[in-house]
Amino acid sequence: MDTQIDDGKRLQHWQKSKALMIRMMVLWFVFSFVIHGFVIVFNNVTIPVLNFKLGYYLAGQGSLIVFVIMIFVFARRQNAIDVETGVAEKDE
Repeated sequence: MDTQIDDGKRLQHWQKSKALMIRMMVLWFVFSFVIHGFVIVFNNVTIPVLNFKLGYYLAGQGSLIVFVIMIFVFARRQNAIDVETGVAEKDE
């Protein structure tokens, strides 16, 4: 990592990283709390193939799947931000 980064690039990197983190935290909040608040409403719908209630699936499995996807999306976007602003680690 280059230790000599101009202030404009440093500020741009911080702003983009902060915006990405805020978006990820909002998604985390939605899939941690908001979706679980609607479990009773979603339980009125049954997934035909699996014979599970939709509320159970969203609360028990769907949120976990979204969290794993969020990790990969965050890592890829953060790497793109790092490359764009010139602070990415060099591949060896």
